[in-house]
Amino acid sequence: MADKESTDDRMDGGATDKKATAARPKTSARKSASSAATSKTKTRKTAKRKSAVKSTSKKSKRVSSRVKSKKSKRRKKSKAPQIPMEEQVAAVLDSLQNVADPRVLNDMSARYGIFTDKAFGVSMSNIQQVAKPLGRNHDLALALWNTGWYEARMLTSFIDDPELVTSMQMESWCADFDNWGICDTLCFNLFDRTPHAWRKMIQWCKREEEFIKRAGFALLWALTVHDKTATDDQFVQGLVMVLRGANDNRPLVKKAVNMALRAVGKRNRGLNAAAIAIARRLTESQNSNARWVGSHALRELTSESVIARLGARAAAAK
Repeated sequence: MADKESTDDRMDGGATDKKATAARPKTSARKSASSAATSKTKTRKTAKRKSAVKSTSKKSKRVSSRVKSKKSKRRKKSKAPQIPMEEQVAAVLDSLQNVADPRVLNDMSARYGIFTDKAFGVSMSNIQQVAKPLGRNHDLALALWNTGWYEARMLTSFIDDPELVTSMQMESWCADFDNWGICDTLCFNLFDRTPHAWRKMIQWCKREEEFIKRAGFALLWALTVHDKTATDDQFVQGLVMVLRGANDNRPLVKKAVNMALRAVGKRNRGLNAAAIAIARRLTESQNSNARWVGSHALRELTSESVIARLGARAAAAK
């Protein structure tokens, strides 16, 4: 029996071994298939990484190429010869002289009351045409002002950079004003856009020199048009200057005070009411110049056209 059991055990064991042996190839095949799949996945990931690296490398090369190109352009620009300032000034003066017209020169004094010792006789439109290709150029503006030519100085208002204009420059140029044309043009096209505009307006309105005082009120007038962020309180402060300056008997100052008062009163409804109050007060003044300023302003500020315009503006703002 023992021999039989032993034999049976061996037979069972042998069968088991055969089954196990038969099962091994299948497991090995699965492992092999799994290994192959893993290998393929790794290969794909490696390919993607290589592709990404290549793509990044290409982008890096392109960026590097652009940077080098920009640097090269900058180097080329820096190597370009700079035209001496004297030549630039001479070229601008030649351009102005080429479009000068004797009739314009005659009309400056005969029709417009603009008197100056150095002028070619160039219309405003032609001055702007000469200025346009020059762009913003602070240094050229300073050099052109120093020539003393009326048209060259007018041109500076179009090419100077308001952010670079200093308080000292404004004082120096204002002291050179010798006619209302240059005064108003500089205030309307340049000075009112500088960081010093409001401070200079207050200072100059208190001065006694004719064209400096006119510049103060011309600045107030210009600010009503161009300073969109100014508060009503700032303009009310300007109306105080109007009240103080309305007694001036010099026509160029008196007219500037009048224009400033009218301009403030046409900015919005609130300032219209404030300006009308000042104008009515001036009409009751003992001084004839103040009465003239008040009456001329009152006529416009209470007109139907101005009231309608301010109403439409207020409605649009809502």
